Amino acid sequence: MSKKMRFNWVDMGIIVFIVAVSITCLVPFLYMIALSLSSNSAIISQKVTLWPVEFTLETYKTILSDVEMIYTLGYSIVLTIGYTLICMFLTICAAYPLTKKRLKGRSFFLTILVITMYFSGGLIPSYMLVKNLGMMNSIWSLLLPGAMSVFNLIILKTFFSSLPESLEESASIDGCNELGILVRIVLPLSLPSIATLSLFYAVDRWNGFQDALFYITDKNLYPMQLKLYQIITANQQLDTQQGEGSVGAYIVPESLKAASVMFATVPILVVYPKLQKYFVEGVMTGAIKG
Repeated sequence: MSKKMRFNWVDMGIIVFIVAVSITCLVPFLYMIALSLSSNSAIISQKVTLWPVEFTLETYKTILSDVEMIYTLGYSIVLTIGYTLICMFLTICAAYPLTKKRLKGRSFFLTILVITMYFSGGLIPSYMLVKNLGMMNSIWSLLLPGAMSVFNLIILKTFFSSLPESLEESASIDGCNELGILVRIVLPLSLPSIATLSLFYAVDRWNGFQDALFYITDKNLYPMQLKLYQIITANQQLDTQQGEGSVGAYIVPESLKAASVMFATVPILVVYPKLQKYFVEGVMTGAIKG
């Protein structure tokens, strides 16, 4: 009984710890929701905690009142999907050959790729490169410069390497070439890993902001994050002009920031449950491989 009780206390401690960590992650999210749904006066008087005070949807109306917002939302979705497809294509094409011991110079190529994780050209050279390639004010400036993550490449390479070689040997005996083995054998078995990395790439592009700020001046090419940044900046300027005495004349920046965070976060929250089963499957597969 004492041993059983000891395990029960250990389990209870783990549960309490997980609940505490979950609450720590959830509280800021609830606070942002409360800010975005509270009135100006309640926010200025600091009455808002984890529940909206003087419930209002004016902040969301301010964001959605911009006629270009729906277009920007659709454009950002297309941009994210295109970026994810390009990144996964390049990552797969680089990771699969690096798993082959017969590839000459495999260690050299892998070393060159890893070096880029620690050293980069810097901001100014990157800007000059994009400019000299004629990609300024182009969708390609948001797609190509960060088209492959070496970290994700190493993860996918490791997953490919963990697959049994006997499967590829059997397919090769049956007359299947390398491309056929990749498409028919390796990729179907790697769906959990591919779905997980696709989610990483999609989140990275969806939250991308700095590259668009540097390379894009055409409003039709603004991604969601840059558009929301401009709305917040414009409202902050209005805040300065109005002064602190005009509480009802504008949406306070804190409320607008919170609504912008929610507006940008909801699409990812909608997509994630669709990929969650693959994410969990990928984690479990890696845990049981010997």
